[in-house]
Amino acid sequence: MPEIKVDHLTKDYGVGRGVFDVSFEVGQGECFGYLGPNGAGKTTTIRHIMGFSKPGSGACLVTGLDSRKNAAVIQRSVGYLPGEIALPAGLTGTEFLDMMAKLRGMKSHAYLNMLLDRFELDPNIGTKKMSLGVKRKLAIVAAFMHDPAILVLDEPTSGLDPVMQEIFVNYILAEKKRGKTILLSSHIFSEVDATCDRIAIIKDGSIVSQFEADELKKKSDKVYQIEFATDEAYADFMRLGWELSMNRPEQRKVKVPVNDAEINRLIRDTAPLPMHYIKEIKFTLEDYFMKFYREDKSFEGVK
Repeated sequence: MPEIKVDHLTKDYGVGRGVFDVSFEVGQGECFGYLGPNGAGKTTTIRHIMGFSKPGSGACLVTGLDSRKNAAVIQRSVGYLPGEIALPAGLTGTEFLDMMAKLRGMKSHAYLNMLLDRFELDPNIGTKKMSLGVKRKLAIVAAFMHDPAILVLDEPTSGLDPVMQEIFVNYILAEKKRGKTILLSSHIFSEVDATCDRIAIIKDGSIVSQFEADELKKKSDKVYQIEFATDEAYADFMRLGWELSMNRPEQRKVKVPVNDAEINRLIRDTAPLPMHYIKEIKFTLEDYFMKFYREDKSFEGVK
């Protein structure tokens, strides 16, 4: 049985907003990446997983429990990190963590103290005085402090500096080795690529692709970039009829998508032509993602 199951979830807010027939599962010990730009439906899905919202149709289950019917149990046991941090005013970070520890019935603070050290957080200041990065670190510690078996993370590194982002990624990798089940929703390719075993891409509220992360690394399709040394060499190559993914005549540069079976032909066609260089461009998660969003201006927030 999967630890998290989203089963034909639909929530229609009108004018194309919401999520539509979304289905995926996250198994024990797996990190599942949920990739899409802001507004694609990631947070809506997560709010239903956590039981904050009632679906129009379909269901979400956590450890076999219906999220809506068992919201209190799920919210108490799961490590949930929201995308937007809203901390109570009038408390220090320490007071907030103490309150969360009491709500969860925590007996020991050893794991909490480890997290404070790992994320270099001094919680002895008021939440109103905290910077965005410090608030994010406090929310991370609060989400993980009871050492939950399931982590649901919505844009977890938003507001963190690059050093702290790396610390976070290393922590997630260590938790995965411990057998944690992790749903990581993000629009940051690097953290999804570094941590996730499987990935789903969501666009306009619908999942357009689900795949094993290793599939991209083993992909047989390649892209080669070539810069020709002369206008004549560029023109000769263009007459050969290769399909191009990029063409800059003024610079005599092209990008050529090539399957493994066609590489020898590309070499034969280019070998007689004067070139400044020919090099392989590695196919990345971002390249694959952009196949679905290339014509869509809504991906401008993706990085």
